[in-house]
Amino acid sequence: MPIRIPDALPATDLLAQENIFVMTEYRAMHQDIRPLRVVLLNLMPTKVATETQILRRLSNTPLQVEITLLRMASHAAKNVSEQHLDTFYRTFKQIEHEHFDGMIITGAPVERLEFEDVDYWPELCQIMEWGATHVHSTLHICWGAQAGMFFHYGIQKHELAQKMSGVFRHRRIVDKVTTPLLRGFDDMFWAPHSRYTEVRAADIEAHPMLDLLAVSEEAGAYLAKSSDDRNIFVFGHPEYDRYTLGNEYERDVAKGIFPQVPKHYYPHDDPAQPPYSFWRAHAQLLYTNWLNYYVYQTTPYDVRLAGGKEDRAL
Repeated sequence: MPIRIPDALPATDLLAQENIFVMTEYRAMHQDIRPLRVVLLNLMPTKVATETQILRRLSNTPLQVEITLLRMASHAAKNVSEQHLDTFYRTFKQIEHEHFDGMIITGAPVERLEFEDVDYWPELCQIMEWGATHVHSTLHICWGAQAGMFFHYGIQKHELAQKMSGVFRHRRIVDKVTTPLLRGFDDMFWAPHSRYTEVRAADIEAHPMLDLLAVSEEAGAYLAKSSDDRNIFVFGHPEYDRYTLGNEYERDVAKGIFPQVPKHYYPHDDPAQPPYSFWRAHAQLLYTNWLNYYVYQTTPYDVRLAGGKEDRAL
């Protein structure tokens, strides 16, 4: 998929080195097609790494995708320069009158806080409310999925006894295998998790407007969606690259947190050895299925109708 991003974004060179087709804004303007408009609300502290990981996952269909990077105006980012944010990111006030085919809300390292205690919670609620009328389909990731579950459906998160960190085996829910989001999935597949809290599978299954699609015996609920297909929830981090979990583990060790070694990640659970990477095919398929079946094939041709009354009536 040609990813349409700002010419000077750091991810551009990294993706080009991986033979991923990145289309500059200049070239995209000379193509006579309507690109899919996707807004990426990046809540992660490692903005550049997360940008690159998400763009990598949106890169394997023949569709043109125009990416808008969104940040919180009510939160001061500490791990990225203001110049980067000012150059490449927009605020909600700058896009609130626009419509988008898709939105991605990332995770954030704030799981242990109550939702209302997160400094940007009111702004996030405003964006999620806006998304219901201005976005065709939203993909929520990790804490973003927990926040979306709470905001839209009142489902609480629960703190775990210890951090859920590692790569875990999951299974599809048998009676949901024909769901387009699961097309091409193996019966069992692996995906990374990195979080201190969880949304319980039983709470999702009990809600009449939600479908639980995949679970892990060790890590719990992994994949769910709303019955109208407008909200997709992923409680892990399929976008993570090979070294992300290891970098988080080393960071926590350096802070004196004494974390457990991420499970099923290093050979023989030995952090001295290079980690395995065996979830990329599933991760690519997940993002491709969302973009194809839940955005491209169902979004209105006129993007100004995305999320509106006519769109919701389809």
